Amino acid sequence: MKRRTRINYTPEQKAIIWDIAAKLSRAPSTISREIRRLGGAKQYRAAKADTAAWENALRPKSCKLIESPTLCKIIAEKMHQDWSPEQIAGWLKRCYPDNQEMHVSHETMYKTLFIQTRGALKKELQQCLRSGRAVRRSRTSSLKGKGLGSIPDAIPVSERPPEAADRAILDLL
Repeated sequence: MKRRTRINYTPEQKAIIWDIAAKLSRAPSTISREIRRLGGAKQYRAAKADTAAWENALRPKSCKLIESPTLCKIIAEKMHQDWSPEQIAGWLKRCYPDNQEMHVSHETMYKTLFIQTRGALKKELQQCLRSGRAVRRSRTSSLKGKGLGSIPDAIPVSERPPEAADRAILDLL
């Protein structure tokens, strides 16, 4: 709240966003976004902004796909056509550029499929995923790439012969 009161200015004060950002040790874009989101320079008020920020941060938030049956139906149709969630997200942004309600990230689709939905729809759509997995794995838990760069039966550097240490003998083969 203290930081927001420093942003609380009127155009007559001629406070520059850069100056406010420097005083608060924030990026100017952060200050500008805060002002723009909450009424612009003429209507920005710190108390109102703080209340709005707390309300927006409340958890749990309802999922966008559960709230919009139309969007859910479109996504289900595309998944049955073997589209990936990434492809669907990009397609939605191109087809509905001005309708934010129709924009959804691929992560939201995965989250809805794997966590929030229940029943037959979930199982049916999970089968449409290219991986076909019922449980999502993180990138770090993947076995892919493990073992690369290791040399089988390698001799540790600490056990190398003395000739290798002084590099007197060059043996390329």
